[in-house]
Amino acid sequence: MGAGCVKVTKYFLFLFNLLFFILGAVILGFGVWILADKSSFISVLQTSSSSLQVGAYVFIGVGAITMLMGFLGCIGAVNEVRCLLGLYFVFLLLILIAQVTVGVLFYFNADKLKQEMGNTVMDIIQNYSVNASSSREEAWDYVQAQVKCCGWVSPSNWTRNPVLKNSTKTTYPCSCEKTKEEDNQLIVKKGFCESDNSTASENSPEDWPVHPEGCMEKAQAWLQENFGILLGVCAGVAVIELLGLFLSICLCRYIHSEDYSKVPKY
Repeated sequence: MGAGCVKVTKYFLFLFNLLFFILGAVILGFGVWILADKSSFISVLQTSSSSLQVGAYVFIGVGAITMLMGFLGCIGAVNEVRCLLGLYFVFLLLILIAQVTVGVLFYFNADKLKQEMGNTVMDIIQNYSVNASSSREEAWDYVQAQVKCCGWVSPSNWTRNPVLKNSTKTTYPCSCEKTKEEDNQLIVKKGFCESDNSTASENSPEDWPVHPEGCMEKAQAWLQENFGILLGVCAGVAVIELLGLFLSICLCRYIHSEDYSKVPKY
């Protein structure tokens, strides 16, 4: 390998590692956001599912390792330290294997995850109180209002709630109510509302002025619309990681002797 090629390889590898360092910070931040978020569907799930909390800690761990890997790779590439390049290669290979493993597990457990999400939402709906004071109930109100959906499969899921089931008036969840474009979308209604022009003798979901779609349908539609983008991002990350592995091996093979005096001392 010529000196010019080595120089180009070295600085390309430095650029890749800088990107990996930033990516690690983003992954770590995402894990922290999952634990700290209190106003979205993530909050609904993590209060009832320990697996999501474990996943958040995994994100934090992977993010920290990715940042460390990027740091080691930057120093190893610029200063041509074979040991650091070797550690970089091992870390990157482990992360690539972990990503493939997580993808396979998610694919084969998608139905189980979907069922767990449905059970969590139905539990919230059945135990939803008039004041909607718990964090789970507030988070679910936020989801329904922002996504413009009602219930999990359909608005009729709310008929399992004792308050709505025993009501003789047209009563419905306020967060499901259809809103106009000029209404403030940041204000989320809570609790139950009564229709002003109710003439029905029983509380039927067909009479509710709410969004007709369930939140499961909206979530599936979003995934189908953005599946190509998600797949492209994953494929792009995998290609960059493979290229990083290749460049680190090339540079590592070129370096026959190491001068540790080049490594910055702190």
